[in-house]
Amino acid sequence: MNSPIKNQMNTVFVHVSHLKESVRWYSQLLGQNVDLTEVSNPVYNIEVNHYTSLTLDAGPTGIEKDIKNIKYPLFNFHTDDIHQSYAYVKKLGYQIMSDIIKFDNFSYFNISDPDDNLIMICTD
Repeated sequence: MNSPIKNQMNTVFVHVSHLKESVRWYSQLLGQNVDLTEVSNPVYNIEVNHYTSLTLDAGPTGIEKDIKNIKYPLFNFHTDDIHQSYAYVKKLGYQIMSDIIKFDNFSYFNISDPDDNLIMICTD
């Protein structure tokens, strides 16, 4: 059966409590420049690649979200060099939640964003 829904993910929503802090954190993680004076509630989109973006959603102005975290990563960012990425995140002073875990041709580690959302950094 043909589906009218494309096999394409447009955005990943991450609910945050403080938009500017989260925009700074994710932009720094991804090596993107950002002018925080241009960031305003309720959402900010960070371009990830040509199809997908990352939408940080703080909700309406004046209402702070009560973030309920899950104990598993929300999504992952890809890296070709897990050790270089681990050193970079450590240098940024970000909260690293696991050592590098290695399988046959796959490795990863988890970090925590300012709202304690788990994000995985992994190879293929």
